[in-house]
Amino acid sequence: MMVHAGPAVAGADAYNRRTYRFGQWTKCSRFILHLWKDLVRLCLRMALPAPEYSKFANIGRFSACFSAKPNPLFDRSVTYLVIDVPLKRQTTEKKAGIPPSLRKLLHQHEAWRLGQCLNLLPSENISSPAVRGMLSCDLANRYTSPERFYMGTKYTDQIQTETETLAKEIFRANYADVRPLSGHSADMIALTALAKRGDKMITVGPGNGGYPGISQAGYPKIYGLQVLEFPFNRRVFNIDTEQAGVFIERERPSVVVFGASLILFPHPVQALAGVCEQVGAKVVFDGSHVLGLIAGGEFQDPLREGAAVLIGSTHKSFFGPQGGIILSNAYEESLRKEVHPAIVDNAHWNRIAALQVALYEMKRFGKRYAQQVVRNSKALAKALDQHGVKLLGNEAGFTESHQVIVDVPSGIEGFRLAKQLEEANIIVDIAVRIGTSEETRRGMREDEMAQIAELIARVWVSNEDPARVKREVLRLRRDFSPIHFA
Repeated sequence: MMVHAGPAVAGADAYNRRTYRFGQWTKCSRFILHLWKDLVRLCLRMALPAPEYSKFANIGRFSACFSAKPNPLFDRSVTYLVIDVPLKRQTTEKKAGIPPSLRKLLHQHEAWRLGQCLNLLPSENISSPAVRGMLSCDLANRYTSPERFYMGTKYTDQIQTETETLAKEIFRANYADVRPLSGHSADMIALTALAKRGDKMITVGPGNGGYPGISQAGYPKIYGLQVLEFPFNRRVFNIDTEQAGVFIERERPSVVVFGASLILFPHPVQALAGVCEQVGAKVVFDGSHVLGLIAGGEFQDPLREGAAVLIGSTHKSFFGPQGGIILSNAYEESLRKEVHPAIVDNAHWNRIAALQVALYEMKRFGKRYAQQVVRNSKALAKALDQHGVKLLGNEAGFTESHQVIVDVPSGIEGFRLAKQLEEANIIVDIAVRIGTSEETRRGMREDEMAQIAELIARVWVSNEDPARVKREVLRLRRDFSPIHFA
C-alpha cells in the first residue's frame, strides 16, 4: 500500500529545510564573528603598546598565530615574534592562563632590556623574529634519536640534516653537528673524543681571559685531564707565540685548545699548528665568542689555519638561538659517537630549526654584518681611549673582534663600574667586556659607537650621575630598534 504525503508532511519537510538552512547560516555567522574578533584583536595588538593592549585582552578569542607585538615604549617601528595561544584552548581547565606575576615580569624585562637599554654584553645578541618564531613551533614537544627509536620523525630528521648541510657550507667543513645544547657541551664532546683520562691539554688560562669551563676547575677535572696554560703576553693580550711553541714541544699535550672568552685578536693557530702536529697534539678552536665573525669571513679561519675541530656557541657574535655546534675536517666518527647518548640526548629540535634560519641569515648577510661589528668595535675602542678610558690590548690596536675590554684594576672595581653603567641602562659584565654585536644588529655604526663611548666615559671617568646619562641612553635606544642583517 502506498502512502501519500499529505499537507502536514509536506509542511514538515519545508520546515526542516528552513531549519537546516538557518542552522547553516548560524554556523557561518559564528565563524564570521570569531574571524572579526580575531581581526580586531590583531589590529589592537599591532596598534597599541602592551599596557594599553592588555585592557582589551578579553575581547573574543584570539587564534594561535605569529603576531607582531609592539615595543612597550610606544615605538611601533620594531616588532618581535611571539606566540599568542590562549591556554583555555589547550587544556580542560576553564581559568588557566599565564600567571600574573610571570606576565608582569616578562613585560617588565622586555620593556627594559629591549626598549630602554644599550645591550653591550659580548656573550649576547638579538635574534630575528623568524629565528624566535621557530622556538615556539611544534618541534619543541618532539623527540628523535640516531637509532630511530622514535617514529614520526621523518621531517625532524630532514630539518637536522638540512641545518648541518648549511653549516658545512658556511664554515667550509666536512662534518657539522648541531645537536650540542651549548658551547660548553660542544667543548665536552671535543675533549672526550680527542683525549683520554690522564692526558695533558693546553688552553688559555682564566686569568688571561680563557673559558673557565675548560680550565682545571671545569670539565677537565671531571674527565681527568691535566690542564696547562698557554704563555700569555698581556701587553698585546694574546698568546705568546714563541714561548708557546717551546711549551708545546716540551709538554707534548694530547689536545691544544685555542680561543677564549676575552678575545681581542686572532690566536696564532697557523703559527703553532706545525709544532702541534710534531708532538701529536690535536688542535681545537673554541670559537664560542667569535663564531659569527668566522662565519662572516672576518677575524680568522681556524679550519684553514690548522685546527682540526671548531666548536662554538650559536648565540654570541653568531645571532642564532642559544646552543652549540661542532664543525670539523677530521675525527668525525670520534666526535659523533661522543654526542649521543653520552652528552646529548634530546637536542631540542625547535632550536635546530631556529639555528637553520640563523644560518640562512648568516649566509645572506653575514659578511656585511661581521665587517660592521669589527668596524664598530674599533671605533668604540678609539673613542673610549680618547675619553681617557684605559683599555686592554692598546699596544696591538685595541681589538679586531666583537669586544673591547676595559682595563680595571680589580674585580671589585669591575663590579662597581658594571653596576654604575647598569644604573644608566648600559649593560656590560663585571669583566667590563663591551660587545658591539647586538647594537650592530640594531643598525648602529661608527658614529653611534662614539656616542656610546662618551656615555660610558661620563659615568666612569667624569663620575656623572647615571640617572642623567640614562636619559640620553633612552633617546639613543629609541632611534635604533629594528633588527638589521635579517
